[in-house]
Amino acid sequence: MPRIAGIDIPERKQVRIALRYIHGIGPKFADSILEEAGVDPAKKAGELTDQEVGQIASIIDNGYIVEGALRRQVQQNVQRLRDIRSYRGDRHRRGLPTRGQRTKCNARTRKGRKKTVAGKKGVKG
Repeated sequence: MPRIAGIDIPERKQVRIALRYIHGIGPKFADSILEEAGVDPAKKAGELTDQEVGQIASIIDNGYIVEGALRRQVQQNVQRLRDIRSYRGDRHRRGLPTRGQRTKCNARTRKGRKKTVAGKKGVKG
């Protein structure tokens, strides 16, 4: 497996797809990196020469924030929102959606599994 930016990328996939396995590189960045390096995007990752791998790795190291540094930066941004007690920070703290989505009937990804509340079964009144 070729190693780029400290990450093993799958060698049987096209390079433009394989680069997306690196956290912080999506379709647009992958295509622009390959264009800058002069590598054919349709080439399989396992067919890359050591020179091409080195060139791609140097472009990523010099121009992009990826993996651990990116995760750390995102975590610091969220922590800053919490510290200044902003609305978004409060939503992060409570584990609720931060961008205005409804929560009455959806938001299970953020809220977790349903917590059943005991009802008023059998109470007459």
